[in-house]
Amino acid sequence: MAKLKGKKIAILVENGFEEEELTKPRKALDDEGATTHIISPNDGKVKAWNHTDWGGEYNVDVKLEDAKPDDYDALVLPGGVLNPDKLRRNPQAIDFAKAFFEKDKLVAVICHGSQTLIETGLLNGRKMTAYHAVKTDVKNAGAEYYDEEVVIDRNLISSRNPGDIPAFNREIIENLAD
Repeated sequence: MAKLKGKKIAILVENGFEEEELTKPRKALDDEGATTHIISPNDGKVKAWNHTDWGGEYNVDVKLEDAKPDDYDALVLPGGVLNPDKLRRNPQAIDFAKAFFEKDKLVAVICHGSQTLIETGLLNGRKMTAYHAVKTDVKNAGAEYYDEEVVIDRNLISSRNPGDIPAFNREIIENLAD
C-alpha cells in the first residue's frame, strides 16, 4: 500500500541543484504514492548539476509565482552550490520556504540547501545538519549543528550530502506517513 497517497510535496529548485538530491527523493516519494512538483522561478525547465558538471534538464511543474504553500504537505530543498545561492537571493523563494515553517509543515533539506533556509531567519534554536562547508553558516544562523546523516527537529529534516539520501528519504516518508 502506498504510504503517501494523497500527499503533495513541493521541491523548490533553481538551475544548478545537485541532480541526485532531487531525483532520488522524488522517486522515493512518488513510489510511495505522493504527488511531487518541481517548483522554480524558472519557466519550462531547470538544469541539474551532477557532482562535477552539468546534468540533465527537468520540467518545472509549477512556476514559483503560481505556487501556493497551502497546496502542499511538505517542502524538499535539494542542495548543489548554485541552486541555493540563487534561491536565497530570491525574496519569493524565501517567503515560500518560510510559509512551510510558519504553517508547521514538513521541511526537508539536504546539503547546501540549508543556505536557502538560513535566509528565512527561522533556524535559531533548531537542531540540524548540512554539508560541512556550510556548517559555520548554519551555526551563525542560530542552529545547533550535528554531523549526522539525518537530524530531525520537529518539522525540519536535514541531511549532509548525497551519501545520506537513503536515511533522508526514509525519514521524509515516515514523517509524512504519520
